[in-house]
Amino acid sequence: MGGASTLTVLAWIGFALLAVVTGTLTLLTITLSTGPGAVGVGAVLALVPVIPVVAFYLWLDRWEREPPSLLAFAFIWGAAVATFGALLLDTAADLLLINSGREPTLVSILVAPLVEELFKGLAVLLVYLLRRHEFDGVVDGLVYAGLVGVGFAFVENILYLGTALAEEGRQGLAVTFVVRCLFSPFAHPLFTSAIGIGIGVAARSRRTGVRILAPVAGYLVAVGLHSLWNYSASLGSSFVALYVLVQVPLFAAFVVLALVSRRREARLISTHLAEYAAAGWVDPGDAAMLGSMRVRRSARRWAAQVAGPDGARQMRRFQALASELAFLRERMVRGTAGPTAAAQEYAGLVGLVQLRATLPLPARR
Repeated sequence: MGGASTLTVLAWIGFALLAVVTGTLTLLTITLSTGPGAVGVGAVLALVPVIPVVAFYLWLDRWEREPPSLLAFAFIWGAAVATFGALLLDTAADLLLINSGREPTLVSILVAPLVEELFKGLAVLLVYLLRRHEFDGVVDGLVYAGLVGVGFAFVENILYLGTALAEEGRQGLAVTFVVRCLFSPFAHPLFTSAIGIGIGVAARSRRTGVRILAPVAGYLVAVGLHSLWNYSASLGSSFVALYVLVQVPLFAAFVVLALVSRRREARLISTHLAEYAAAGWVDPGDAAMLGSMRVRRSARRWAAQVAGPDGARQMRRFQALASELAFLRERMVRGTAGPTAAAQEYAGLVGLVQLRATLPLPARR
């Protein structure tokens, strides 16, 4: 146990150092290219789409919230590690094409999507491989991929906005801001979400073929969507038409998939908590409360009114633990849980009963 904890601490320290180094080098490169003033303006404007997009993914993640540390890992990986790796390889590819006399725009259409989606997708894959118990399915894949994409887009937008200001002035800055921050705030998260979906499908499957092919297929779809977007951006006046005819329907399909996946999580929680209630572990009234997001919110407000902030915190813990148990039960039913799942489930149920006894709610009958 102590050894595992030490390895975890060392891994986080290693990631922190990697993020600091790659983030610093990326920021230095952008500053040298555009100037410190342009970087400052670009950073402020690039923040505009970050808040609503992150809020969307946190809303999507409400049923069983992912650990804040892993959400931060995803965002920082996208903003620092993935951005630096992509900048390095994209620049090298650009120089090779120029020296060979070929059209440099091929980098944005053919090379950049392959490189950028690879680096972004690695973060989602790492969470899946190293923190398997935190990865339950498609919604988790969407959330982690989305935050990686948001982080990547944030730093990339600093580069494009700063370059536009330095080279074209305020008018160029305004056009770039509209295209990148208002028209396409979900572009990078959407591309990488295909990888998240693929890994989410793999997480729910026992079949080796699916667990290998689904992430690969997700990566290829992400590359295709990214290439299509970059190609449309090179079409000039035709960009708007392709945006309306292709990109808007794709985004709508993504939103529908996210909502359907989120609703599936609600049904899953209701189903397994009802099973726990039938077995006597959970009060039927509590199971009904835990299966409705609206009633969950009401319960938290009621707990805060009766027992103050501590009561609200206890209620959140109770709801979170119940959701975790429901997802653990789902993995056990599907045969994708680890060998210690039964012991974890029992310990979780005992903890749930003990936590229930501390809540400011009517006692079980």
